[in-house]
Amino acid sequence: MRKSILIGVCLAALMPAAISTGAQAQNVEGRVGKLESEMRAVQRKVFPGGAGQMLQPEVRAPQSEQGPGPGSPATSALADVNQRVTSLEQQMTSLTEQIEQNQNRTRQLQDAFDTYRRSNDARMKTLETGPAPIAAGAGGPIESDDQPSGPSRPSTRPETSAAIPPPTKVSVEKPSTGDPAEDEYMYGYRLWAAKQYPQAEAQLKKVVADYPKSKRASYAQNLLGRAYLDEGKPSLASMAFYDNYKKMPDGERAPDSLLYLGQALTKLNKPADACKVYDELNDVYGAKMASAMKGQVAAGRSAAKCK
Repeated sequence: MRKSILIGVCLAALMPAAISTGAQAQNVEGRVGKLESEMRAVQRKVFPGGAGQMLQPEVRAPQSEQGPGPGSPATSALADVNQRVTSLEQQMTSLTEQIEQNQNRTRQLQDAFDTYRRSNDARMKTLETGPAPIAAGAGGPIESDDQPSGPSRPSTRPETSAAIPPPTKVSVEKPSTGDPAEDEYMYGYRLWAAKQYPQAEAQLKKVVADYPKSKRASYAQNLLGRAYLDEGKPSLASMAFYDNYKKMPDGERAPDSLLYLGQALTKLNKPADACKVYDELNDVYGAKMASAMKGQVAAGRSAAKCK
């Protein structure tokens, strides 16, 4: 009887501890379940191809080499659960850092793409707009700053290197003044000024063929050579300039053609021939040349290394 009373007293003393241990285990199990649910949600966001698989933590709490012996208290279960909670919390911290890093990289990529798109849109707008069209004036300059005042007024525009055609073509308006030869020539001039060299060359050839007796024939043949020269075709340019001088020696642009012929021959690495052309220019038109053209001849002779 006395022994039974002692056993009852011991059980009564152990009951609150057992109840407390069970409550703690349930509380920890609840935390574990919540962490595991959050972990799966995070993993689905970070690793969408994971098919819902649970990734194991890389850091594990060390385990005891020997299991609990008989008669060991039930607190070993709580220790195991605490280890699981610690591992899950470490994983949550690592995954949160990965999410923040990925979001930062995404923002940087978006900013870089926005900058590129704005720059590309600006370039496309510039290409679509293109240079301003040439004003349609019937009485404008004939060849850049040159006016049709006879052979004593040569072109003073310095020779330019071969120009690169614009990426987009400019709409060129054809004048209509009632003078067909003038209108056709001015249309060819505008095409040349807009750097539309193939179209300008075809138009200028048409002027020479259709209006050989017009004063514009000399202008058109000379400008044809300049179009070839600007397009980077010095061989064709030299032939056009030579034809203008030989076929229309009294034309208003014959002296200019000899000047540009010397420049074309220099580009063709024929300095001796260029020097002969400059000598011809001085012999035939020297008395009529303005000071501006004389300066250009001197520069051409220097470039060809004439004696």
